[in-house]
Amino acid sequence: MNNENIKIISTELLSDNWYTLNKVTFQYHKKDGSVETQTRETYDRGNGATILLYNKQAKTVILTRQFRLPTYVNGNESGMLIETCAGLLDQDNAETAIKRETEEETGYKITDVKKVFEAYMSPGSVTEILYFFVAEYSKDMKVSDGGGHHEEQENIEVLEMSFNDAVNKITTGEIKDGKTIMLLQYAQLNHLLD
Repeated sequence: MNNENIKIISTELLSDNWYTLNKVTFQYHKKDGSVETQTRETYDRGNGATILLYNKQAKTVILTRQFRLPTYVNGNESGMLIETCAGLLDQDNAETAIKRETEEETGYKITDVKKVFEAYMSPGSVTEILYFFVAEYSKDMKVSDGGGHHEEQENIEVLEMSFNDAVNKITTGEIKDGKTIMLLQYAQLNHLLD
């Protein structure tokens, strides 16, 4: 951290029950020369990676569906969300982590992945940066049913659908997950399935 306009005054741990929630008080040196003291909360859950698996010949993609409590308490009636495969890095580099998560969640063992960009998904409160990947898949790469790790309380449904159907689900509101929308639109803009 090297922004000379920011000086951290204090960091107070509010919770480390699931991940880490801190209350940070800092001084912000504004362009007009004045100094403002601000307090914000930051939620640190580690960094993550996500991937869109696509089959160019069949014009299909692999997505997942699982229950997401925050969406449920915010009005999503079922709490179920259609998403690209994703997970935390857990001390691995992003490429290693996304290969591991892909096999755990979808059952596909992939070797060639392409990083396409990285993004902060909720920079106002969450420290996580997410690394975005794409990879081609084929039926012969399927090594298990996927579904996630039981120990991590994952209950993931693997979905294979046409690319056009997935893109249409953005418009209908069936896909509301930001990372998934970004990767589907990346694939569309870069003609990955053409």
